[in-house]
Amino acid sequence: MRGLDTNVLVRYLTQDDPSQFAEASKLVEETESAGGRLYVNKVVLCELTWVLRGSRYGFDRPVIAEVIERLLEVPVFELEDRDEVAGAVAEYRAGKADFADYLIGQHNLAAGCEDTVTFDTRTGDSEAFEVLAGATSTWA
Repeated sequence: MRGLDTNVLVRYLTQDDPSQFAEASKLVEETESAGGRLYVNKVVLCELTWVLRGSRYGFDRPVIAEVIERLLEVPVFELEDRDEVAGAVAEYRAGKADFADYLIGQHNLAAGCEDTVTFDTRTGDSEAFEVLAGATSTWA
């Protein structure tokens, strides 16, 4: 198994750089035909959402959620903690917080936490979080 960096995954998904897309696509196809897997860790998924939402691409929440859901379905991609990612993407699709926030909540639940305490009110739609008094709309 080989790990993927965010930039390779972005080039593969967006196809915005023809030569880098060709290299990324070749890697995916060769790995798949050899029965191998490409590992996508949770940090890469967080970076992916930030890059896709950024000014260069400007994708909205439903499109980004669909991208991650499709990655979960493609056998050549081995996503770290698939159940946590699936839970986080479902919350992200319907919620207001960042994907990384929901992933933190899902990860903490999986680790045995009853919830995750936060000052970020955008996570209030998730049962994985308890918003503390004095909270604001963001953490900063």
